[in-house]
Amino acid sequence: MSDIRDERLQVMLGPQELAAVDDFRFKHRMPTRAAAVRELLKLGLTVAAPDAANSMKSSNYGIFSRGPEGHRRGDPETNVGN
Repeated sequence: MSDIRDERLQVMLGPQELAAVDDFRFKHRMPTRAAAVRELLKLGLTVAAPDAANSMKSSNYGIFSRGPEGHRRGDPETNVGN
């Protein structure tokens, strides 16, 4: 991969996902969250082989389980607002 970074990618993370990135960052003594995310992306791309036969829904790509109901509106703990 090139070291030239001319594209910006915005990613929204939940509190648990951000904590997982920060834990990885500090465990591996990385200087920034961006560096940790780039490293995690590299690691993920090396082990993930695209296979159309094993395709998944986009909601399956989160780090943490959303349960059988999938995405819900409102407070995820109490499901208020649904």
